[in-house]
Amino acid sequence: MAGDDFERTTFAELISEGSLEIGDGYRAKNEELGGDGPIFLRAGHVTDTHIDFSGVERFHSELESCVRSKLAKPGDAVVTTKGNSTGRTTFVTDAMPPFVYSPHLSYWRSKDITRIEGGFLRYWSKGAEFVEQLAGMKASTDMAPYLSLIDQKRLCISLPPISQQRAIAHILGTLDDKIELNRRMNETLEAMARALFKSWFVDFLPVRANMEARNRKALTQTGDPVRAKAEGQDPLPAPQSDAARQAGGLPKHLADLFPDFFEDSELGEIPKGWQVKSVGDLADVVGGTTPNTKEPAYWDGGTHAWATPKDLSRLSVPVLLDTERRITDAGLSQIGSGLLPKGIVLLSSRAPIGYLAVAEIPVAINQGFIAMMPKAGTSNIFLLLWASIAHEEIVSRANGSTFLEISKANFRPIPVVTPSVDAMRVFEALARPLYERIVESAYESLTLAALRDTLLPKLISGELRVKAAESIIGNIM
Repeated sequence: MAGDDFERTTFAELISEGSLEIGDGYRAKNEELGGDGPIFLRAGHVTDTHIDFSGVERFHSELESCVRSKLAKPGDAVVTTKGNSTGRTTFVTDAMPPFVYSPHLSYWRSKDITRIEGGFLRYWSKGAEFVEQLAGMKASTDMAPYLSLIDQKRLCISLPPISQQRAIAHILGTLDDKIELNRRMNETLEAMARALFKSWFVDFLPVRANMEARNRKALTQTGDPVRAKAEGQDPLPAPQSDAARQAGGLPKHLADLFPDFFEDSELGEIPKGWQVKSVGDLADVVGGTTPNTKEPAYWDGGTHAWATPKDLSRLSVPVLLDTERRITDAGLSQIGSGLLPKGIVLLSSRAPIGYLAVAEIPVAINQGFIAMMPKAGTSNIFLLLWASIAHEEIVSRANGSTFLEISKANFRPIPVVTPSVDAMRVFEALARPLYERIVESAYESLTLAALRDTLLPKLISGELRVKAAESIIGNIM
């Protein structure tokens, strides 16, 4: 039930009075893409939490005037309109690069800021009033879900006074801004750990003894400590920076971890004294199963986390803090691998292969995983980053007629260049603080998202007033 001071109206009425604009995207032709102009944003880049600009296509710059009418503007609420993702919503901020909407996206744009607050539309699109109407529109056709502009004009909306709209947008936006800040910070921390791993354990692999000197020097500049020492240079820290160059490279106690020459192996040249081992030598590799889903005793009131690849598909960082489903003790007894310990590395083994996470909770798993339990002397962060970088090698060993799957038998023999005990130990010491900061901010974001999801329906409906919500936010922010 909307608040007493809420106005009940429709999108069509708001459009008619000039307060609201809605529209869809540009139908790009293949030959129009592949340039360095505006981004062409497809619906697949709209996630449940943010817009993912990785891998986007761009128009040729000379077409900018042709697509300008479909350019996003800060303050737009965005909704996906076709397929299984129909109804997924996001928001355009002024921190985003310019982009053009695709036909499977619609935007809702305030044309009168004294009447409609764009940020309120952002959260109204996640509330019950929109969700219930969307469900009815989806059910009205046997075709794939589709939310047309005509359907959007039929939407009914309960609008609070503009001051309340702005306050609601500010309260919920403050939570989302902090979640987004954490996400970006975690991306940076993850990139730092990956750069460290790549510099120490990967960059030397493509190098061969007959490589020209100038190419060896170019590779040295990526930060490979062994190659640098073999070339008589100071190893650079990773990730590399101008300050690091000026500082003269790695501290001596770190540089001393790396040999200054190579020896042959089945994978080519590797640092002297290091070994090529199988992943099965570094970790115990196990799988899982799904207890009978029709047996209530396995599921009802379950207290044990039970993961499927779907749980990993929604992660913005490779850290598993919770699962969608839980199982009982009876359900757990049906899984041969049992409850796996905190710190285990999970890799989805089919449909698709490659979702990765470290479980920060004890967890049982279904049959869509390979789980790696690190053996003594092996860092789980090392395994996580190795599996990410070795993705193509892992997929190459998969098989299957319906979908590719990597079996445990095919996974265990995959060779891994394994550093010395001291190098592994120091890598763990350097990477662990980065990982722990990722976990800490992931937990914070989980808490903030839960609070947002609690406040949102109550604010949008008028059940909770702004002052009460501001008090709640003030106590935790």
